Amino acid sequence: MPRGDKSSYTDKQKRQARHIEEGYEHRGVPQDEAERRAWATVNKETGGGKKSGSGPGQPENHEPSRKGGRLGGQAAAGRTAAQRSASARKGAETRKRNAEARARAHH
Repeated sequence: MPRGDKSSYTDKQKRQARHIEEGYEHRGVPQDEAERRAWATVNKETGGGKKSGSGPGQPENHEPSRKGGRLGGQAAAGRTAAQRSASARKGAETRKRNAEARARAHH
């Protein structure tokens, strides 16, 4: 079987790869790179093509998909230090204000 032949993959695995690939493309990854990553993720999760002899197989580990989702598109990545700092100050101010309000409500 030549490399790149997807005949030993189940329909479900092909569907998974297609969905993962679409997610990468939506994030701006080039099409061929998105396809490569998608199949790498499916292989990591399912242990490769599952179509040959039926049997119980192995459980799927979905951590690779979780990991990819966590790594991608961090909000802070595209913001300047000043923007992050302002956001942190605003959050701290809000927490302080809420804490004071709670303290008043309890007395």
